[in-house]
Amino acid sequence: MSGEAFLYPTHNRIIYHIDVNSAFLSWEACRRLAAGDTLDLRTIPSAVGGDQSKRHGIVLAKSHPAKAFGIKTGEPLLSARRKCPGLVVVPPSYPLYAQNSRAFIALLGKYAPVVEQYSIDEAFCDMTGTEQLYGPPVSFASKLKEEIKTQLGFTVNVGVSSNKLLAKMASDFEKPDCVHTLFPEEIPAKMWPLPVGDLFFVGRSTSRKLKALGIRTIGDLAKTDPDILISHLKKQGQKIWEHANGIDYSPVEGRNSANKSYGNSITVSFDVTDKNTARQILLSLCETVGARLRADGARTGLLAVSVKDYEFHCSSHQQTLLSVTDATLDLYQGACSLLDELWNGTPIRQFGFTAGHITYDMDYQYSLFENHDYERLSRLDAAVDRIRSRYGEDAIQRACFLNSGHSHLAGGHDPSCRTGVTKSSF
Repeated sequence: MSGEAFLYPTHNRIIYHIDVNSAFLSWEACRRLAAGDTLDLRTIPSAVGGDQSKRHGIVLAKSHPAKAFGIKTGEPLLSARRKCPGLVVVPPSYPLYAQNSRAFIALLGKYAPVVEQYSIDEAFCDMTGTEQLYGPPVSFASKLKEEIKTQLGFTVNVGVSSNKLLAKMASDFEKPDCVHTLFPEEIPAKMWPLPVGDLFFVGRSTSRKLKALGIRTIGDLAKTDPDILISHLKKQGQKIWEHANGIDYSPVEGRNSANKSYGNSITVSFDVTDKNTARQILLSLCETVGARLRADGARTGLLAVSVKDYEFHCSSHQQTLLSVTDATLDLYQGACSLLDELWNGTPIRQFGFTAGHITYDMDYQYSLFENHDYERLSRLDAAVDRIRSRYGEDAIQRACFLNSGHSHLAGGHDPSCRTGVTKSSF
């Protein structure tokens, strides 16, 4: 199948968003059942949890029975066990998740002309023009859902609409194992009554700001003057107003599409309260992102840092660079500057770093304000990349990581996961 994006008028498109239900837990349950276990983890209060020796572990995925106890993804296992003393916790297995993810995407590729993997457990499919092959889109979505269950053993939700935003919103409706539609004409009845925090691109911080303006539902947001939103939220105000009205023109981009951003994040095993440690963790993220940029012959013109504190409140800042770069030092200096702007000293649990505005133009444009030799940095980074490629990622590291207790290459969950790319498509 072609990896190129379709360019049909948006009102004629048929887009699926397919999301694996409780992916990590489902994949673990499938493996155990295939090995002869009679107990399906999905039918009992259960969770996939991180290393319990570190912060007592964190919930990475949960079953629907566990959700009924109020257990949330990302909360400490200690808290989850208080809510449900009989909670069954199993350790994560990232090679298993990668294997199931590949099988999932491969199956979708049998039917969809264009498949965009959005994360390890979700994908968009552009099904435009396939009605003559597969019949009515909603009926085929149900058949595809059943084939995934039969062939791969796990369940999915499928959202069907005319654009990616609405398809994603639809797939988040009632779970598990469901097909939902959210076409433009269904927005007032199905989407506008929902809390504004349910809208894609509206996080906790934005939700609080909107509620302070008296905007409590997606419908309230859709009917608000966009100029008011822009005055309070800048460019994001325009974007979420468009989303509230179901407006999205982004194409489904196949595997041959260029990456739009590179990112990594890490949940740390302790509360970070000092700036030096925070900067060291950011440096480890910049190391992995920088290496991936250079491996793809890419450079970035925009940096973003996000943090999640111990109460799960998120904040982020971004900045446009004077010159595009792939140098780890440039990435790190920009990340530190952003951290200084956004962090008020509240203990941090999770760090994220993203490089955006990607270009593949290798003609470096020097800035009058730069105070270092980019070519020297480029040669140094290239040498480090070659050493790690030949002798292993731990063959060379910066001195500040020696005996620090922190990985010098952070992001993902283990080395095999660090090559994943975050795509920002809409």
